[in-house]
Amino acid sequence: METKEQLLAYLQEIEAWEKKQKDLFFWEKIGRIPFKILDKLTPKWIQNKVAELVDELGSYIQTGGKYLVSEQAIIKRINQHSSVKNIHSIEEIRNLPIEEMKKISEQLSKNRAAIATVQGASTGVGGLFTLVIDIPVILGISLKTLQEIAIIHGYDPNDKIERIFIVKCLQFANADIVGKEAILKELSEMDKQFSTDVIQQLKGWQEVFYTFRDQFGWKKFFQAIPIAGILFGAFANKGMIENIAETGNMLYRKRRVKERLKELSVGEF
Repeated sequence: METKEQLLAYLQEIEAWEKKQKDLFFWEKIGRIPFKILDKLTPKWIQNKVAELVDELGSYIQTGGKYLVSEQAIIKRINQHSSVKNIHSIEEIRNLPIEEMKKISEQLSKNRAAIATVQGASTGVGGLFTLVIDIPVILGISLKTLQEIAIIHGYDPNDKIERIFIVKCLQFANADIVGKEAILKELSEMDKQFSTDVIQQLKGWQEVFYTFRDQFGWKKFFQAIPIAGILFGAFANKGMIENIAETGNMLYRKRRVKERLKELSVGEF
């Protein structure tokens, strides 16, 4: 187990990252504007298809739906890359050194970003009409990546509470400065009393989805241009998954660090 000093050093690193999240680049601030333009150019059937995803995200929160990942596949990955062997359950994962959790989750993040890059390039070929394919796929990759990161840190996405936390991670990654501050406050309250009451704080998963969609911004706007969209699609998807994975890594690591600090405090008495 880590010492108190090591855990506090991890926490300091995470809190420094949180402060940086409040400094958005200019293009991120204006990134939602093109989707208002794109909506006007988008055929009704495509808009209806995108609207269906709202219900899918709601279904994920309630039951996990088709987005649930294979727990055993992640456990196998952990056994391959961890110094601790013969891990069989999420309960055993919780005892891994945080440095190993960090290493394994960062390796996984790079792998998922590479998959998203190929996905974005392939759907960039057809412009606007393949954009409707790309958005649900990248949403799926995002949710699955966050679930995998949850398991690597010893949390079970089969638990509805964890699926709520995962959607909050997704929301944080795509929020503006004001939104990020509000979500961090909500998550700190979740630390104090982690209960299903947090469902009320989501203010509807529709808001989460449309924030996710709009974050594509001008990057996705250029993906709607046939052929040229290959480059923009690859760039946008890679950046999005890297951002979402980094958010998941930091926020889940923060939870694990705080829990271990609490365990140390109890052990001191």
